[in-house]
Amino acid sequence: MSEARLILTCGLPGAGKTTLAEEIAVERAAVRLTKDEWQWDLGSSPWDRDLGEKLEGKLWCLAQELLSHGLSVVLDFGLWARVERDELRTVARRLGVGVELHYLDVPTEDLWTRIEARNAAPPWDDEPIGRADE
Repeated sequence: MSEARLILTCGLPGAGKTTLAEEIAVERAAVRLTKDEWQWDLGSSPWDRDLGEKLEGKLWCLAQELLSHGLSVVLDFGLWARVERDELRTVARRLGVGVELHYLDVPTEDLWTRIEARNAAPPWDDEPIGRADE
């Protein structure tokens, strides 16, 4: 098995996935792929589900290429559904790569405190997450 790792972050918005992904990427010299950041950088937002699905697919292809070259990858996609995580694990294992899942379980009120703070700053201030989005 390769020393490269596929590292998955899983949790609700505001759980700290991106912060954790950043820390892991630095500690492990891994490539971090954060879908929300890519969407903002492409002039869209995480609310654009069509682009989000296409982007996830392209980032997953890039992740597989990086893994096959022996680089570790941190995927910061949310990955709320077990079937999504299982599919990624299966492919990574076929590539001979170990998989880690980092699940962040944060109390609801703490999530909202973090989300409200994030909503106050760009780019989220233009398209904030609201309680109606629960």
